[in-house]
Amino acid sequence: MKKVVPALLVGLMMGLSLPADAQAPFDGKVKIGVLTDLSSLYSDATGAGSISAVQLAVEDYKKANPTSKLQIEIISADHQNKPDVGSSIARQWYERDGVDLIIDVPNSALALAVSGVTKQLNKVDIIVSAGSTRLTGDLCNANTVQWTFDNYSLAHGTGSAMVAGGGKSWFFITTDYSFGIDLEKQTSDVVKADGGTVVGSVRAPLNSPDFSSFLLQAQASKAQVIGLANAGGDMQNAIKGASEFGIVKGGQKMAALAVFITDLHSLGLPVAQGLNYTTAFYWDMNDATREWTKRFMQKAGTDKLYPTMDHAGNYSGTIHFLRAIEAAQTHDGAKIVATMKELPTDDVVFGNGQVRADGRKIHPMHLMQVKAPAESRGPWDLSKLIKTIPIDQAFRPLAQSDCPLVKK
Repeated sequence: MKKVVPALLVGLMMGLSLPADAQAPFDGKVKIGVLTDLSSLYSDATGAGSISAVQLAVEDYKKANPTSKLQIEIISADHQNKPDVGSSIARQWYERDGVDLIIDVPNSALALAVSGVTKQLNKVDIIVSAGSTRLTGDLCNANTVQWTFDNYSLAHGTGSAMVAGGGKSWFFITTDYSFGIDLEKQTSDVVKADGGTVVGSVRAPLNSPDFSSFLLQAQASKAQVIGLANAGGDMQNAIKGASEFGIVKGGQKMAALAVFITDLHSLGLPVAQGLNYTTAFYWDMNDATREWTKRFMQKAGTDKLYPTMDHAGNYSGTIHFLRAIEAAQTHDGAKIVATMKELPTDDVVFGNGQVRADGRKIHPMHLMQVKAPAESRGPWDLSKLIKTIPIDQAFRPLAQSDCPLVKK
């Protein structure tokens, strides 16, 4: 007994560091934390819409599975685009609040930080709204899935189209953190592989209010294409500034590499017309996406917010997670993600797909072009399909992955 009792005490004291499965059997209680941007430059594309999308996914899952025993709770928080704030929230949610899944996580630097916490505490992290390829590359882990897009898919879709259209020389305006730096690299690789050149680049701080100096440098470079390796409010400010300086009228083209429908609506067609961009989802693709969009807006409580690809990704990722945790019957994060990789994905927004060994969820991507004002039938009729990029071409080939989980 003298040996047994101390051993039990040690086990109890170490309980917080044990995998969830070792603490208690699966009880059907599932807690989802939507970690998003509610107050800054990515809030339109993610934010409150991401929360609504997760709520809609839970409702749809319950409706489609009336015998399900899952008891699902959703919480949310604003990460303020600060990696220390986001990782602190993630740790609190996992350790104190019993969260099983953190989803959304716009901002690549923050997503990489949260992914590390998720791995350490053996939970599940679905990165819907961050583009760094390192999430499924050298920093991949068995607890993280990257869902909607990544910088490889954006670069290859838009970059290749621009070079094919005659845009051989490029200058980049790049947001100065992991997302922008990786997006510039991925696009530069595409441009060079397709026979183009990169004549220069400039780094802009995240959430820059004024892009004048950066745009003047790009204009002076005489590059045929000015590549915007940024997103959200930064991309919008750069496009507005380019319009004011008459850059496009002067003969240079703008390549916005990360574009959301909320950006286009904010910019307006007179400013954004003609832009090519790559996306995983557009609301007007078919009857099913149009119907889902109506239900999304009803859930969001507004007819003034059409869903972005990130909103669609939050819906899609939540549906698949719920299928996996119900099938796996465990709170063990690595086991849930392993089940996510075993089950094929299928939903109304992205169609058929799968989660690969490196944690990259794959599906078709779409090259779109922003309509001219005369082509538009309404305030959110903003884009037309140029081509669909098939699933086997949309993302970095698994054979090229440097993810440690991938067997060579």
